[in-house]
Amino acid sequence: MSLSIHASLDYWFEQPTDVLLQIEAAAIPEQVIDAAHIDITPTEHFARVASHDMIGERIWMRVQGQLLVDYRATVRIERVLDNCLNLPLVAPHQLPGETVQYLWSSRYCPSDQFETFVATEFGGTEGGAKIVAMRDWIAGHFAYVPGVSTSETTALDTFVKRQGVCRDYAHVMITFARAAGIPARIASVYALGVEPPDFHAVAEVFVGGEWHLVDATGMAKERDMAKIGIGRDAADVAFLTAFGTAVMNSQSVEVTAA
Repeated sequence: MSLSIHASLDYWFEQPTDVLLQIEAAAIPEQVIDAAHIDITPTEHFARVASHDMIGERIWMRVQGQLLVDYRATVRIERVLDNCLNLPLVAPHQLPGETVQYLWSSRYCPSDQFETFVATEFGGTEGGAKIVAMRDWIAGHFAYVPGVSTSETTALDTFVKRQGVCRDYAHVMITFARAAGIPARIASVYALGVEPPDFHAVAEVFVGGEWHLVDATGMAKERDMAKIGIGRDAADVAFLTAFGTAVMNSQSVEVTAA
């Protein structure tokens, strides 16, 4: 599968502001960047730095006035696709070192508060089967409702409201998995099938010795996603972080099959 991606941003900064941008598809073994180009209005400072766990890149900028960003890419997805249902659990003592940090609670994913619920609700399954059960439980108990969550909403808040958007679904999925002793992290992606079209967030879980993307909203399939970056939760994968006041004039995302 190849994806054609077009993302554009239009922001205004009244004062000189440091900005961290992360919107480019990551150049990693599971996906090949066949073509890519990014146009950014002139900035006072521009520097590329590695993203979380060296997956993808971020761009540091110092800007004032209007910031226009236009990103276009064609990405060929070549990741190994397995049915999560059949993948075994990796025992904690056998986990690779880089997965360990994704076993613990984080700012938006208080997994230590869900251990009893997860053990009761999903105790009869293991490994990939448990992940599928969690995904289906979330899909069956939550409603996709834009505007009901904010940048402060945690997985616990979403669990109570039973409403949210993609990042909220991902946070709950991650929280459930960690509460069951399965490493889980968030992935920002470009994906086919997202409505309305936008930057998308999904969970990524470590089962069967590999990382697998899981979208509890049901909108996107693992074969149809191009990964931008990963992290502990949404705080690590924001597409634009402004260290000051920013005004969004417009932004758009378009993903089609190439």
